[in-house]
Parts: sequence; structure tokens; C-alpha cells
Amino acid sequence: MKPLLIAAAFAAVAGIASADPVEGTWQTQPDDGAVALVKIVPCGANFCGTIQRTFKDGKEYKSPNLGKQIVRSMTPKGNGKYEGQVWRPSNNKVYLGKISLSGNTMALKGCVAGGLICKSQTWTRVQ
Repeated sequence: MKPLLIAAAFAAVAGIASADPVEGTWQTQPDDGAVALVKIVPCGANFCGTIQRTFKDGKEYKSPNLGKQIVRSMTPKGNGKYEGQVWRPSNNKVYLGKISLSGNTMALKGCVAGGLICKSQTWTRVQ
């Protein structure tokens, strides 16, 4: 029984150790006065992020965007870089998305015109 428990514990630790750096819960920058907590998890070979909680004026509220995917199909490109799509709730548009990680900070860009015009936010890891 002990070898089985040890193997299970090792597998659990190995799974945690192999988690991608983008995985976790991130706090967005305010957009139209609202802030969200977004959980990024694997979705196939890529990563997707779903709005878990929303805040306005420092108070949690039930946004109609709860449960919606804001980060879509982000493909790892190496060195903390990812490319895919991002959805901006305030105008309901989907943009070419790019992520660049640096520790517990994420620079997230949404671009149009083949990446010539971009708007960016800095998100902070919460978990």
C-alpha cells in the first residue's frame, strides 16, 4: 500500500511542477471601471481564460460576463510568450491576442490590422 501512496504523491507533485507558468488566476486591469479575476487553464494544447469573479468600485458584483471566456486558444510560443485571441467584454469584440509573462505579471495585448494597432493591459497573478 505504501508504494502506491508514494507513487500517487509523486505523480501529484510532478503534475504541479509541470504546470505552465500562464496557468492560474489573474486580476485584470480596470476596463470601463470593472475588474475581473480570470482563471487560465489548459484547453487542448492551448490555454484559455474564463471570468470567475467581477468587481466594480471595489465591490464584487454579478456581471453578465461571469463564466465567459476572455482568453482564447493561447498557443505557447516559448520564453513566456503566447498567441491566440482575446475578447473585450466592453465592446464584445475579439482581437488577435498576445501574452508576455514576467514573473507574476502578464502583459496582454489585443490587436487589429495584423498587429499594427494594439491595446494592452497588465494583469497580476492572484493565485
